Amino acid sequence: MGKPAAVVWDRSFLGYDLGGDHPLNPVRLDLTIRLATALGVLDGVELRVPEPAVDDEIELVHKPGYLSAVQAAPTAGWDVGHGLGTPDNPVFERMHEASALVVGGSLVAARAIASGEADRAVNIAGGLHHAMPDSAAGFCVYNDCAVAIEWLLRSGVERIAYVDVDVHHGDGVQTAFWDDPRVLTISLHQHPMSLWPGTGWAGEVGGAGAEGSAVNVPLPAGTRDGAWMRAFQATVPSLLRAFRPQVLVTQCGVDTHKEDPLADLSLSVDGHRAIYQAFRDLVTEHGYKWLALGGGGYELLRVVPRSWTHLLATVLDRDVDPNRPLPADWVAHATRIAPEWPLPASMTDGCDAGYQPWGGDAEEPVDKAIRETRRAVFPLHGLDPDDPRD
Repeated sequence: MGKPAAVVWDRSFLGYDLGGDHPLNPVRLDLTIRLATALGVLDGVELRVPEPAVDDEIELVHKPGYLSAVQAAPTAGWDVGHGLGTPDNPVFERMHEASALVVGGSLVAARAIASGEADRAVNIAGGLHHAMPDSAAGFCVYNDCAVAIEWLLRSGVERIAYVDVDVHHGDGVQTAFWDDPRVLTISLHQHPMSLWPGTGWAGEVGGAGAEGSAVNVPLPAGTRDGAWMRAFQATVPSLLRAFRPQVLVTQCGVDTHKEDPLADLSLSVDGHRAIYQAFRDLVTEHGYKWLALGGGGYELLRVVPRSWTHLLATVLDRDVDPNRPLPADWVAHATRIAPEWPLPASMTDGCDAGYQPWGGDAEEPVDKAIRETRRAVFPLHGLDPDDPRD
């Protein structure tokens, strides 16, 4: 890697706190940075401090009336509308400011790429991919992913590919760019029949004039590392080669893990590490700029810190040996937070993330998803859906 990667972080990100026992607890971010620091992943890295996005930047994607509702919500009484004040998206003090800071963090990362200062950038506090133009959804107030993409387009980037590996469909980003042929959105997620938000079917391929710009790979519940990677490798590399993006934006949610309490895929920390390395291989091979964002992940102590430390390490080309023990100081800190919670011993789950390439004729449960997606979108990119070479 040539230029040093940009890492965006400041403890002020912890202000995006939905409160109480809400699953999206910011402790997961703090524990990730503490672990990455203890393992030396961030040694010598000058962390870029986010600035809150201004209203005009947020309004690249969101409606002005929605911003007004978010700004007023903490003092506005119980029925503020716009998806706010629900169990998923409770109102909290300084909600607009905290949400604007997340957007600002992803914009700092995007600017580092657009300016040529960095070829890779990462904001683990970002990835809030469900927010819609006029409403909050799925723990997400503002859609930093979509704002960063739209900002890059307006800064002269001509083609952007967004690949979302969260367990939930990347519906907000798909919606934002449904009619825009300059943005290819690819989402691999648990099947909408069995998980919120109920969208992300293989037949969702983009709007008029942008057919093929949306790609969805709905995976059966219980999908493990090897089957997940089989689906990824059977769809994503071919589509990226055909689309030829200048920037690859990845939403790296880790709620696909087998221990995640909110969903039903069965990946491991080793599988997550393999996904990030697959992204890096594509970036390296094709010369894409890479903007990596966080996302979901609700096993706060055992999964998110390890997986996202591997993400940071992969972006920075400072890979962490999976067998490396967790640092004693980090374990002691995590134990103080949750004394009864058993912690793993090392940076691995002990799983083999290898996969069998798709050959067009296998009958594993994941192969139906692969075929449906390839047949829905590959012809729109000049690719043969039934030829494993494409």
